[in-house]
Amino acid sequence: MDYATSGVDIDAEGAAIASLIESLSSSVRKPGTRGAPVPLPGGFGGIIEFGDSCLALATDGVGSKLQLANQLGRYQGVGIDCVAMNVNDLLCVGAEPLAFVDYIAVPETDPETHSVIGGSLAEACRRARITLAGGETATLPGIVTELDLSGTALGWFPAGEAITGEHLQAGDVVIGLPSSGVHSNGYTLLRAIVEKSGFSLTDNAPFDTAHPGREIEGETESSPTLGDVFLNPTRIYVDPIIDLIDACRQEGGPCASEDIKAIAHITGGGLSNLLRLHDSLGWHISNPLPIPPEFNWMADTGPVENLEMHKVFNMGMGMCIAVSEGVAENVEKWLAERLSGSRIVGVVTDDGHRVTHADPEIVFEHY
Repeated sequence: MDYATSGVDIDAEGAAIASLIESLSSSVRKPGTRGAPVPLPGGFGGIIEFGDSCLALATDGVGSKLQLANQLGRYQGVGIDCVAMNVNDLLCVGAEPLAFVDYIAVPETDPETHSVIGGSLAEACRRARITLAGGETATLPGIVTELDLSGTALGWFPAGEAITGEHLQAGDVVIGLPSSGVHSNGYTLLRAIVEKSGFSLTDNAPFDTAHPGREIEGETESSPTLGDVFLNPTRIYVDPIIDLIDACRQEGGPCASEDIKAIAHITGGGLSNLLRLHDSLGWHISNPLPIPPEFNWMADTGPVENLEMHKVFNMGMGMCIAVSEGVAENVEKWLAERLSGSRIVGVVTDDGHRVTHADPEIVFEHY
């Protein structure tokens, strides 16, 4: 099984996005004025000028993970997913998230469901240390058939201090931060695998769900169900990444701010996201983080080839940070003290614009 035959073709989606971008006109805001665009090829968020600061914007949704939440009538984690998918992108340009606005589309209003989602969004904003600045709810019978949730996050950083990847060089070290599970990507393929397996989302998970540094939220004393595992919310990485950036801007931090070269959010596209950070250098993941058991179950049940799994899913690494070689051990220790399981996973290479892996079958040459 693969993502394309399940209904989502990543390569075709990339071509469609490129076509969209080519059709967009340039900004009417001129360089040096508030709101003028700051070029960031391949970036995870958009940047605009704002005096002595820059503002960063990211917009995203929960995707088809919501179909599982709708199926189970369980929305306690989807607000966390929505905020996480946005603020985690802001972190990749070194922006501190400040505020979030949400958009909820429903076929009909349900006060109880909206209350649960509101609580989920509030918890997400607490974890991300941001303000929920507003939102919109649209009732759209005939256009939407079940609840959909998306949003936009706003962040900032001092002008001239964007983390872009442009100063990467061969020998820089890659530190991986563990995911909480599947996060919010690849659910079209995931749902096809669950359907094929014959298991229900309410069945106990047919694998040992234990994984270092990860909790299944809402788990009771009984064994977690497949729904528990696959609806586990996306990890929000504001803590520790913003704390790392702030510490490195001051004396006594684990490194100087210029030693933080690049940050990648491992979302749809998997490890190929690394190729967005530099147009010629490559990456080698020699010591990948442990793979959570749900990914191995999906790969076996599909079956899904290992390359496809690493193209669609995060496979246990939700974020990664590239730092100068000389400070890598200090940064690794600093991160691991705050997020258990964080560790050095690889290096930046100069042997071509591609991602290679400890598994020789896993090679990506384009995003």
